[in-house]
Amino acid sequence: MKTLTDQLANYAAYHRDPRNITTHFIGIPMIVLAIATLLSRPAFMLGGLPLTPALALTGATVIYYLLLELRLGALMAVLMALNLYVAWWLAGQPTALWLGAGMGLFVVGWVFQFVGHYYEGKKPAFVDDLVGLFIGPLFVVVEALFAAGLRRDLQGAIDARVGPVRRVNPPRAAGYRSPLR
Repeated sequence: MKTLTDQLANYAAYHRDPRNITTHFIGIPMIVLAIATLLSRPAFMLGGLPLTPALALTGATVIYYLLLELRLGALMAVLMALNLYVAWWLAGQPTALWLGAGMGLFVVGWVFQFVGHYYEGKKPAFVDDLVGLFIGPLFVVVEALFAAGLRRDLQGAIDARVGPVRRVNPPRAAGYRSPLR
């Protein structure tokens, strides 16, 4: 099995443009919530816990994260549990709202993803490796940790393999002429 650094570096190789990373902060949570929402029906109650395809997928994903690293896996378990709670709430709504929310989140989330990859100039990571579909949510959380100044060791290891996130020059206002010309 690949290590945490292996998986994140492979995913990061497709995500070095900060605009792409920013779109992933919006798109990936939307997609994860959409999938959990759509897979939260049917539900079979077992001791007050709704057993759903969403629970099975979330559980398997969290186990994978825990195998990659216990600390990040625990953080992801909490975040995925919150996601599942919201998905179960949405699944308990009338069918039109459940389907509309699930499908709407899914489509809009992917629009954000593809806009980001337009900026990146590269295809999404999952096209070459389906594991990228599971690493995406972890990548977003890790990037948030990096932005907060945490996990510099992991950030350094990823940057050593694929290079740092590129800097993007801000767009110039119309009619702006550099005094250096």
